Formats: sequence, C-alpha cells, structure tokens
Amino acid sequence: MVDLSKGLSVEELDRLIGKRDYREFLNPKNELYRTMGMKTNPPPREEALRLMSENPNLIRRPILVRGSKILLGFKEDEWSEA
Repeated sequence: MVDLSKGLSVEELDRLIGKRDYREFLNPKNELYRTMGMKTNPPPREEALRLMSENPNLIRRPILVRGSKILLGFKEDEWSEA
C-alpha cells in the first residue's frame, strides 16, 4: 500500500505513475477535480502531478502496488486476486 497521509512529491508521483495514464490516478470524487472540470478537461500531466502533490486528496485511493501492478480504488474482485 502507498501511504498518502503525508502526500507525495511530484517526483514520487511521476515514478509511481510511470507510463500509465495519470488521469486514472485522479480522484473523481474530489471537490477540486469537480470544480476544475477535470473529467472533460483534464490538466496536462505536469500540472496534474503538481496538483496531486499539493492536494493529496486529489489522488484516488487506496493504491496497492504489487511489483509492476498497481490497483487504484477499491474494487473487491481485483483486490481479491492481488
């Protein structure tokens, strides 16, 4: 599990996300996500990483890292296989 209680730096987020689509890491239930209309107009990757670093609640939770596999948000069927 990734501990997001203290947040992550832009560099840590960049390493965590890697080549994955950064938009999958954005939390659609977050107020900033909704206020900025990120669903239809997501920010560029660099801005999204900065915003997630400054606003840890903007990161979808929980995050489970198993080797190269990352599970985002709790989906019981996926987590039971992990």
